[in-house]
Amino acid sequence: MRRRAVLDGAEAPECTFLIHEAALRMRFGEDRMIKSQLDHLLNQSDRKNVTIRVMPFAAGGFPSAGSSTLYVSGPVRQLDTVQLDVPTGSAFLSADTHLANYRSVLDRMEERCLGPDPSRDFIRDVMQDL
Repeated sequence: MRRRAVLDGAEAPECTFLIHEAALRMRFGEDRMIKSQLDHLLNQSDRKNVTIRVMPFAAGGFPSAGSSTLYVSGPVRQLDTVQLDVPTGSAFLSADTHLANYRSVLDRMEERCLGPDPSRDFIRDVMQDL
């Protein structure tokens, strides 16, 4: 709920979410629930500050495959942080070298993703397959 409040706030940050096709096709529940979650993604992508981009299987291998990475940046560069999900919890990185490396990885991933409109169409197609 706190994350939702941030996205709903008057000064909501620009957010870009890169989602792999595998995450969209995972079956963790009934089709009705999965469709609801996919519909929620589509609704969120209607926000002016939210961009959702899908990386399809056809994009092939990519850097950082199999890990969840959150890159947070803002007007105060010294506060930029990378959060990695690791087996023991979360790791937070803020050294300039780490930030540069992960920014490069995410840039390369984004190059392989579908654009925002084709990503929305892709999500709709996944919903129809259910």
